[in-house]
Amino acid sequence: MAILENTQELENGNGVMTGYVNLIADEAKMADNDEGLKDKETESIEMVFKDTVIPSWKEQLTFRAFVVSLGLGVMFSFIVMKLSLTTGIIPSMNVAAGLLSFFFVKTWTKMLDQCGLLKRPFTRQENTVIQTCVGAASGIAFSGGFGSYLLGMSDVVAENSSDADSPYRSISTKNPSLGWMIGFLFIVSFIGLCSLVPLRKIMIIDFKLIYPSGTATAHLINSFHTPQGAKLAKKQVNALGKFFSFSFLWSFFQWFFASDDNECGFANFPTFGLKAKDKTFYFDFSTMYVGIGMICPYIINVSLLLGAILSWGIMWPIIENKRGSWYSKDLKPGNFHGLQGYKVFTAVAIILGDGLYNFVRILGKTGFTLYGQIKNKEAQTVLPVVDADGYTPDDTAPISFDDQRRTQVFMKDQIPTWLAVGGYVGIAAIATIVLPHIFKPLEWYYIIVIYIMAPALAFCNAYGCGLTDWSLASTYGKLGIFVIGAWAGASQGGVLAGLAACGVMMNIVSTAADLMQDFKTGYLTLASPRSMFASQVIGTAMGCVIAPCVFWIFKNAFPDIGKVGSEYPAPYALVYRNLANLGVEGFDALPKHCLSLCYGFFAAAILINLTRDIAPKKYAQFIPIPMAMAIPFYIGSYFAIDMCIGSLILFVWEKKNKAEATTFGPAVASGLICGEGLWSVPKAILALFKVGPPICMRFLSRRGNIKLDGFIATLSR
Repeated sequence: MAILENTQELENGNGVMTGYVNLIADEAKMADNDEGLKDKETESIEMVFKDTVIPSWKEQLTFRAFVVSLGLGVMFSFIVMKLSLTTGIIPSMNVAAGLLSFFFVKTWTKMLDQCGLLKRPFTRQENTVIQTCVGAASGIAFSGGFGSYLLGMSDVVAENSSDADSPYRSISTKNPSLGWMIGFLFIVSFIGLCSLVPLRKIMIIDFKLIYPSGTATAHLINSFHTPQGAKLAKKQVNALGKFFSFSFLWSFFQWFFASDDNECGFANFPTFGLKAKDKTFYFDFSTMYVGIGMICPYIINVSLLLGAILSWGIMWPIIENKRGSWYSKDLKPGNFHGLQGYKVFTAVAIILGDGLYNFVRILGKTGFTLYGQIKNKEAQTVLPVVDADGYTPDDTAPISFDDQRRTQVFMKDQIPTWLAVGGYVGIAAIATIVLPHIFKPLEWYYIIVIYIMAPALAFCNAYGCGLTDWSLASTYGKLGIFVIGAWAGASQGGVLAGLAACGVMMNIVSTAADLMQDFKTGYLTLASPRSMFASQVIGTAMGCVIAPCVFWIFKNAFPDIGKVGSEYPAPYALVYRNLANLGVEGFDALPKHCLSLCYGFFAAAILINLTRDIAPKKYAQFIPIPMAMAIPFYIGSYFAIDMCIGSLILFVWEKKNKAEATTFGPAVASGLICGEGLWSVPKAILALFKVGPPICMRFLSRRGNIKLDGFIATLSR
C-alpha cells in the first residue's frame, strides 16, 4: 500500500494510490456493503484473531514502539524534506513505515524471546501505534511548510517573487530561525487534534465513513500479523532492503562526479541531446523519482509529461521569441516581468482552477451525503449504534462479528470531551497571544476568526476525506492566504500575514483529517482510540522538533535553498508567496498577456476536471489531471521523465507477472525512494564540513569541445 500524503493536490501528493491500495479499499467497501459476505465466518478478519488478547490502551504504548517511531520519524523526515525542497511531490511512506516498523520490532522481540527476556509480544495494535506515530512525525516535515508557505516568507524567495521591488517587502518577510519555527509548530500543530475528537463516533461508527487510506493501512497491518502475512512481509522487507541499498550506493557513486557546479554530474546527462536538455528534457538518473513513478498511477505520470511538453516544448519557446515585444530584452533570468512570470503564474492559475473545482465538488458531495445521512435517506450507508448483544435498535438485524467486536473496542476507551474542548480553547488562547509576536502583521483578531471557522472547515475536510480520500488542506490554506492577506493589505504586511494564516489553517484541517484516518485504522485493527490519540500527540511533538532541525541541517549544508535553478529550489515556496502577492496586490505586476493566459488555463483546469467527472469511466481514465500538468510548468520536465520511466518499469513488470508486481512493486518503489532520500543525510554532513565532490563531469557539444580544446591549447603555449 502506498498512498501519497494528502490525496487531492499533488503538491501534497493528492489522488495517488497503487493498484494494491485500490484493490484493498474496494474489497473493504464490498465487505462493508455485501451482507452476504458478512454472514460468512470464513470471510471474517477478526475471527482469525478471536483468541488473541487485546492489550489495554496503555500496554499498546510501549517504549520500543516509540524508539522505533523516533528512528523512522527522523529517516522519513529527511526524505519528505528533500522532496519538499526539490519538486514538492511527496508519496506516502506507508509501505516503508509499515514494513520497517514490523521488521524492526519483530527482530527486537525475537532476540528477546531467544534470551528468555520477552515480556510482551508484538501486536497489531502496537504496529498501528508505530505507523500513526511515524506518520505524524514525518508529516510535520510537509505540513510545517518548509517547502511552501514557511520558506515563502524568506528574503531568498522574496528576491525571486513578484514583490521583489515592493516598498513593503521589509515587513512582508521573515527569515527561518530554529527557535521561532519550533515554537510556531508547537502552537499550530496540536489544535487540529482537538477539533474533531468529540465527533469520532459519528464519523467512524454512525456514518461509517470509508477512509480508504486508513482502511488500506489497517488491512496491511492485519495481514502482517497472520502467519502467511508475516512470511510475505519478510520477503517484501528483503526486496525493500535490496533496492534501498542499490539506490543509496548509486546516489553515493553519482556524488563523486557532481562537483559544486549545478551543471555537473549524472543529473545533467543530456539523454535526448543538448538542445533537449536546454529545455529540461533529460533523464537525471534519480532513483527516487523513478520510485515515485512506480507508486503514482499511470495517468499522473502521463499528465506530468503532457504538461512538460505543453510548457517547455511549446509555450516557453514561443514566448521566448516574443522577447522585446511582450517583455523587455534587458531583464535578467528569473525576473518576474519576463519569462519567469509566465512560468509561475500560469502554473498558479492551473493550481487555483483545479483546487477551486475540487473544493466546490467535495464540499457539495459532503453536504449532499451528510444531509442524506442525517435525514436517514441513505440509511444503508450508516452503521447503526448497537447494544451489548450486537443488535441494532430494532432487535432484528444482527451485525457482523467483525463490526460488533470493533465497535465494542472502539467505544470502550473514551476520550473525555472536556479534554478536547479545553485543549482547543486553551491552545487557541495561547496562539492568539503568541502568534502576533512571531508574525507582527498577523493581528490577534485574525487568529480568533481563523479558530472560530476552523472546526467547521476541519469537519468538512475530514468528512470529505472519509468519502473520497481527498484532503483539501492546501486549498483551505490558500483560502487563508487570500482572506487574511487581503484583509491586512500590502501596506500592513499582508503577504506575511497571509502566509502565516495559511500555515495555521492548513495545519488544523490537515491534522484533523489525519486523526480521523488514524481512528479508522485503529477501529479496524482494534487499537484503542486513546492509544491512537496519544500516539498522534507524541508523534506530532516529535515532528515539531525533528522537522525544523532537519530543515536547519539542509539550510546550513546547502545555503542556496529556495533560489531558482539551485539543487533545492523549493518551487512551491515561490508559488505560495506569489499567491499571497496576488491576494494583496492583484494582477498589475504581471507581464503582457500573462493575465489572459492565466484566465485561459484557469478555465481549462475547471473544464478538464468537469469532463473527467461527467465522461464515462472507460474514457475518463485517459483524461489528464490538471494539477499534475501544472507542476512541470515552473519546475521543468526532467522529473516527469524519471517518473514515466518508473511507470514503464511497473507496466512491463505487470505484463510479465501482475501478482508479483502488485505484491512487491510498492516495496521496491519505497526502497528506491528511501535509499536516495537517506543519502541526503551523509551528503548534508559532508557539505557542513566543506567536503565537496572531487570530479565535475560535464557534457559539451562537439563544436563546443573543439573550442574548449583550442582555448586550452592557447593557454599551454
